[in-house]
Amino acid sequence: MLPPGRQGASDLSLAPEVPAPIRFVKAGIEDADLLTEVQKRAFDDDSQRFAGRPAGGPPGYDSVGWTLWAIKAGIYFKILAGNRIVGGMILFDMHKRHFNLGRIFVDPGWQDRGIGAQAVRFVEKAFPYVTKWSLNTPEWAARNQHFYEKLGYVKVGEEIQTGIDFRLYLYEKRMP
Repeated sequence: MLPPGRQGASDLSLAPEVPAPIRFVKAGIEDADLLTEVQKRAFDDDSQRFAGRPAGGPPGYDSVGWTLWAIKAGIYFKILAGNRIVGGMILFDMHKRHFNLGRIFVDPGWQDRGIGAQAVRFVEKAFPYVTKWSLNTPEWAARNQHFYEKLGYVKVGEEIQTGIDFRLYLYEKRMP
């Protein structure tokens, strides 16, 4: 039997009958494998189910090496239901009280339970000195766009990055 929080990949998407309390805990390098597995499932599912595209996600989404880099370079939180990793989010300090929500993901079996909204509210409360939050999401991700707009984010532009074949929508939220 694996210790709490170290379940095998097949255990990660099994949601309990009764929802476990959701917690946000700084990720460590020991979490990289599981966070990469959950991230890959989340982005592949989103791409295939909601965009009708082949499996795929943002650069490095399926790479343990990228996850290790992000844990070291950003502020990486694992999202826990009980002791089970069900998602993650990565923040980058852009300086001058501006943070970028680089990535947020929730395992497909745990979606539509308000976990993503809890995660965004958690980071906004945990970093009260931040006056500007920014993020991007693919043009085809209408579900993401609705999610961010519901939380007060406003579309401020569009861009195409090298190596991707679609437009990214840029969002910001100004804090009081």
